[in-house]
Amino acid sequence: MKVLVTGYKGFIGKNLIEFLKTKPNIELYLFDIENTAEDLNCYCKDCDFVVNLAGVNRNPDDSQFVKGNCGVIENVINYLIKNQNICPIMYSSSIQAELDNIYGKSKKLAEDIVFNFSNKYNVPVYVYRFPNLFGKWGLPNYNSVIATFCYNISRDIEIQINDANKELTLAYIDDVVSNIYDIIMNRPDLDDKYCNVDKIYQKKLGDIANLIYQFKNSRKELSVINTGDDFEKKLYSTYLSFLPTDQFSYEIKSHVDERGSFSELIRTSNAGQFSVNIAKPGITKGNHWHNTKNEKFIVIKGNAEICFREPFSSEIIKYYVCGDKIEVVDIPCGYTHNIKNIGNDDLIFFIWCNECYDINNPDTYFLEV
Repeated sequence: MKVLVTGYKGFIGKNLIEFLKTKPNIELYLFDIENTAEDLNCYCKDCDFVVNLAGVNRNPDDSQFVKGNCGVIENVINYLIKNQNICPIMYSSSIQAELDNIYGKSKKLAEDIVFNFSNKYNVPVYVYRFPNLFGKWGLPNYNSVIATFCYNISRDIEIQINDANKELTLAYIDDVVSNIYDIIMNRPDLDDKYCNVDKIYQKKLGDIANLIYQFKNSRKELSVINTGDDFEKKLYSTYLSFLPTDQFSYEIKSHVDERGSFSELIRTSNAGQFSVNIAKPGITKGNHWHNTKNEKFIVIKGNAEICFREPFSSEIIKYYVCGDKIEVVDIPCGYTHNIKNIGNDDLIFFIWCNECYDINNPDTYFLEV
């Protein structure tokens, strides 16, 4: 299928074309400001679908709004008619088309042009009145408050919030792209005049800012986001995409002594703690038990002997594990336990614990196995 995408260098365009490039059944015709009218005419001769993303949303000259938001789509339609190629069109509009401002009026006028084309030639058209969009490759300090917040907060630049309780209607760029692709491929019948993004979020501006600050602080706290919250997961992905290129990594504090090291990696509010432990050859670590706290040991390098004993029993239970065969060893509560490096190289193992370490309530009682 041959798909013409106008305005492909914009926020939606970048995400859409990179997605469409992964699809072997799609051939792309790309049109933007540097292309000529002849380019557009050629593309309109045999394209099977038009995705019109070209438009103007900021300009000191009000006359440019009508020219930018109506001009390209008018030319597209005229070339389609000229070349007798009456194909479907998806038009990117805005929720501001409902408002009485010059930008909204220009978008509404462009919508009317698209709907008139549909009515006259009995061809399906798909008009989206997009809400505020967010996601990777957005342009900060332009038209996306989330892009601006992510960019500024990740760089310790102050943000401005005039009304923390202002509620935004939001859609995530990958959801938008998925919807557009579905329309290109399936050309569904619509129950409504306008298309809608499947997933919409209503969020307060102050809450969004607070979440992004939490993302920034998570490196110091070793915390992770709530991946069960769909919006928070997508917002965090957006935040990471705006990190300065020299700040992708961050240091972890390690507790190092002659036995090896212990490093906390991740602490969560509802899924425990994750850490990595290194033991030198011949070193034994542990020799303690827990009432309620439980752990999982995963040896990824070296050879280990893991021993267990109930405090009131003399029976010792032994497990032998090595990094050549990755397996999880549960550390049940009520058993004193230890792990010994029985190899010649460093023993490296991960530990998951069902709760984060609390110095005031460690639930750890030392007892030799």
